[in-house]
Amino acid sequence: MKSRFQLLLLTAMLIANATFAFGPIGHRTIAKVAEYYLTDSAKEQIIELLDGESIITVSTFADDIKSDRKYDYTHVWHYVNVDEGKSYADSKKNPNGDLILAINNSIEVLKNPKSSKEDKAFNLKMLVHLIGDLHQPLHCGRGSDKGGNDIKLKWFKRGTNLHRVWDSDMINSNKYSFTELAESIKKPPYINKEEIESGNVLTWYQESKELSEVVYASAQADENLYYSYNYKYFPVVKKQLNYAGIRLAKVLNDIFK
Repeated sequence: MKSRFQLLLLTAMLIANATFAFGPIGHRTIAKVAEYYLTDSAKEQIIELLDGESIITVSTFADDIKSDRKYDYTHVWHYVNVDEGKSYADSKKNPNGDLILAINNSIEVLKNPKSSKEDKAFNLKMLVHLIGDLHQPLHCGRGSDKGGNDIKLKWFKRGTNLHRVWDSDMINSNKYSFTELAESIKKPPYINKEEIESGNVLTWYQESKELSEVVYASAQADENLYYSYNYKYFPVVKKQLNYAGIRLAKVLNDIFK
């Protein structure tokens, strides 16, 4: 009985990890980078709204709640799939929502003075996470392969998939803590704050959508990826983490003026 329970628990963990965007280290890195650029006013209002917690500690909230069935409705908020050749504006929308709609809704709730503190806190936690998801290119990938989850690969001879390689395999293999990773990407050549901040949720989505095609072309099914892939593409992961952090700060500073 005990071994059966352990097997079920391990299976559940593997399923959950397959859908985590950037993984805990990635999301905490994004939040840490954002903290560098938050105004004092934004920091104070966020701490008050989160009852003393930081955006770092709540950055994985949107993934953590996947284990609670009452939040099943939020699962589709983590990604957006648009058919090839179509823009987001022209695409058929998921009636249950998507990543772009969820981000914009959270911003709207947070800006609304009539929103309750509970609603604002929930939407802040979601927003911190979802801005990160927006910058993981395969969360803006193809619906036909579940954002690369169906493209089976090997990472240093261990079974994985293309989505997980970009979520966590590269980050975990480099063995950074989130603080070390955040420090490493706040220095040149990763910094051009004004340029990075420009645009909006839709233009940031378009960047990730275009990058997803580069990611799809980077590996073939069943390929064994190792040092050369990490050397070529981990800098891209770092760039995306940095962009997400700077843009998250921009959004939060605008909300909490």
